[in-house]
Amino acid sequence: MISKRVVRLVAGLAAGAALAFGLAGCGMNTIPTKEEAGKAAWGEVQNQYQRRADLVPQLVANVKGAAAQERTTLTAVVEARAKATQITAQVDASTVSDPAKFKEYQAAQDGLSSALGRLMVIQERYPDLKSNAAFMSLQSQLEGTENRIAVARRDYNTAAQDYNTSLRTFPTIIWAKTMYGSSKPMEYFAAAPAAANAPTVDFSDIGAQPAQPAAPAAPASAH
Repeated sequence: MISKRVVRLVAGLAAGAALAFGLAGCGMNTIPTKEEAGKAAWGEVQNQYQRRADLVPQLVANVKGAAAQERTTLTAVVEARAKATQITAQVDASTVSDPAKFKEYQAAQDGLSSALGRLMVIQERYPDLKSNAAFMSLQSQLEGTENRIAVARRDYNTAAQDYNTSLRTFPTIIWAKTMYGSSKPMEYFAAAPAAANAPTVDFSDIGAQPAQPAAPAAPASAH
């Protein structure tokens, strides 16, 4: 015969299981689940930015060998990479909910993007670069990485929007205001201010012939 204690234990376990399923069904786990998805997407963004940073020293070395006179452009790339690397070292998962840190991180990465864009277009000035297999391979890797960065940023924004929405909509807003009251919205990546403008490069002086001096005026005829 089953004792009353066992019956009460079984009933308690059943009630606990029912309560757990009920809470899960009304969205108690939705917020942390979506938050983790957002953080995972953020991690992929960082991975792709790191991949790009790892390519920069090799790119600079190849350009320096064929176009050492482009010191200003090379210096800008090196400095932009150093700044982005320094800020990245201070970044963690909490950055996604800190507007100031997030903005600083994006600005540093966009600064490196701009500097690399200027570095890539100078190849038009130097045939040796365009025929350099190592440089062209690095350029191809950089282009592929930039594409992956764009995809990673888009996926992160999608995950962040999904998470942010869960903090503001019913029924998950109930949990956001109670159990997960410390949860903050995630920031979004935005297009850089100059992203819509293609870089302007003036090659009009390449191959131009020196101007010829004007022919002297004919002397006036004497009468």
